[in-house]
Amino acid sequence: MTYVLSTQSAIPAGSLVAAPHPVLRAAGLLLRPWDTADAPVFLDAYRDPEIRRWHTRSPASEDQAREWFAGYRQDWAQEKAANWAVTRDGGEVLGRIALRGMNLDDGVAECAYWVLPAARRTGVASGALTAVSDWALREAGFHRLELDHSTRNEASCRVAAKSGFVLEGTKRSAAVHGDGRHDMHLHARVPGHGRPAPTDY
Repeated sequence: MTYVLSTQSAIPAGSLVAAPHPVLRAAGLLLRPWDTADAPVFLDAYRDPEIRRWHTRSPASEDQAREWFAGYRQDWAQEKAANWAVTRDGGEVLGRIALRGMNLDDGVAECAYWVLPAARRTGVASGALTAVSDWALREAGFHRLELDHSTRNEASCRVAAKSGFVLEGTKRSAAVHGDGRHDMHLHARVPGHGRPAPTDY
């Protein structure tokens, strides 16, 4: 079914893909689209117990990881999502960050991220989240960015808070993880609420 908006779209359709998928920089980090050569490190990341604990989907092979990358490219072309490999100045892959569920009409999207064990508590997660958030809110035209995480995932909560995402509440029994249903914290960042504070996470 096709709907006709009674209000102006926050982000006109086609405006994001009018330019290439953005490459973003933040203090020693370069965020770029995933490449087929990243499949081994991407697959290995989902073997990490902490990443598996908080994610219900994982690739089963390098070929499947490359299929995910192809899906990421398609999502960008359709203005549904944007996915970045978080790297150390374009070299070593340190993590993943994404804007998912892009709603261009309302100007809302959801952030998701993980980092590899060696990159934790080094500012990588918050640096990447801040870079993506700044681009989304200041350049892409989004008005509200959301992220949620299990109330038991204290590290993700710290990253969200240090990146300027305000805790808005708890969604009860909102997600399934490997050990059952979890309550989820909902955070959001909107323009005009200042820059996040420095962090060690």
